[in-house]
Amino acid sequence: MCKSSTALLLAVQTAVAMVIPNATHLEAMLERYMDKEDSWWEGRPRGKRAISHSDMQLILDLHNKLRGQVYPPASNMEYMVWDTDLERSAEDWAQTCLWQHGPPHLLTQIGQNLGAHWGRDRPPTFHVQAWYDEVRDFSYPYPQECDPYCPYRCSGPVCTHYTQLVWATSNRIGCAINICYNMNVWGMIWTKAVYLVCNYSPPGNWYGHAPYKHGRPCSACPASYGGGCKDNLCYKEDGSYRYYAPEPEENNYIEPEAEPARSQDSPPAESTPAPSHSLERNEVISTAQMSQQVECDTKLRDQCKGTTCNRYECPPGCLNNYGKVIGTGHYDMQSSICGAGLHARIIDNDGGWLDITRVGRRPRFAKSYKNGVQTLAKNQSANAFTVSNVPVKAITCDTTVAQYCPFKKPVRHCPRMFCPRNCLYDSHSHVFGSRHYADRSSICRAAIHAGVIQNELGGYLDVMPVDRRKQHSGSSQNGVTTEGLQNPTGGAFRVFAII
Repeated sequence: MCKSSTALLLAVQTAVAMVIPNATHLEAMLERYMDKEDSWWEGRPRGKRAISHSDMQLILDLHNKLRGQVYPPASNMEYMVWDTDLERSAEDWAQTCLWQHGPPHLLTQIGQNLGAHWGRDRPPTFHVQAWYDEVRDFSYPYPQECDPYCPYRCSGPVCTHYTQLVWATSNRIGCAINICYNMNVWGMIWTKAVYLVCNYSPPGNWYGHAPYKHGRPCSACPASYGGGCKDNLCYKEDGSYRYYAPEPEENNYIEPEAEPARSQDSPPAESTPAPSHSLERNEVISTAQMSQQVECDTKLRDQCKGTTCNRYECPPGCLNNYGKVIGTGHYDMQSSICGAGLHARIIDNDGGWLDITRVGRRPRFAKSYKNGVQTLAKNQSANAFTVSNVPVKAITCDTTVAQYCPFKKPVRHCPRMFCPRNCLYDSHSHVFGSRHYADRSSICRAAIHAGVIQNELGGYLDVMPVDRRKQHSGSSQNGVTTEGLQNPTGGAFRVFAII
């Protein structure tokens, strides 16, 4: 895909708008959404809303401002309004966290611009402005240096974001924002990407056509506007445009799942939430995570007692609150997990994931200053640990744990895996067991069976190799029927969600 080097330097990237063929009516495109009641949308697992009212208004206002100031001036540029059905279709796609245009069955009927960033906070208007700034590579009425066929076969700049944004007849827009963990953006893994999807109707970017007609503003407006003009845009003066009142608690924060209440007399529950079941179709959704979320100053000694402790997620902002760190390279167990990660440059001040390896006793620990973290010295023998990156591997439907990370002592780290879509139908990839799977099982099909990923989306998951089981029992869940296995050789594994 085409990239902007400037955007990459800013740790921000903007996707290419699709070159879209002839479109059908908006009603046909929205058919899958329009029959849904409001309660269906409200019941979906997401943040408080697809996009806050303030972000929505900023995006809409900037679109209209930029559309009204094109040069050469447009004679038929229409005022753009917000469309809640387009917003919902954008939300549906933003939730997939796939850095590509979609879903495929809508792309002939909508226009779409994508944007993503990670690291420092940026308003959604950052991406809107970046789309418009592609005008530098556009010479009216046709592209000058950018390839209209991008991203299919090009290696230079693009301007199809710009042309979609200023396509005169695209007068409706709906956008959504989602937080995506470990999002694959052109081969780079962004730990916590902020993903913006904007859908447009009617679509633009018809090859061979200019985005608008050049002339005196509002001199060639469609008759339906009745001669109305506002800020160089064709505008209806009948008060038909809808404005939205602010809603309470507007934000894009993704709420963590609440832990169930437990009396003091009840036995301790598992540290991960239990899967939820739908008995009618035997569907299972698992939100159990292997990665543990910690605070900036959490010590490994306090977080790791008698359990498998190897993967942690640190919050942003730890550079000013990392607690105590002892050692260099090898860190004392009393050290802050996130502080050690910062010191070793495994994470930065934006937070992220890291792997911990316990390495037994070390006779002494040296102090040093690295990456904004000052560590302490210790001249006594103590247990130690090291920190490392969380590797990510894209695998196929038939990949097994036996190939990548079979169980060994001491326990080794297994890479974070990314499964493709539609592994459910790979009948040659067998799965043995339930909850604990034999390590010659397909990882991706086991993850579908466990409810960690959805077949239609694929996605990321964590794998924990464990010692072999005496036997494995088969079961049917989520469309996957696993097999039983007596006296298996090799090890076993569990799969965990990434949320």
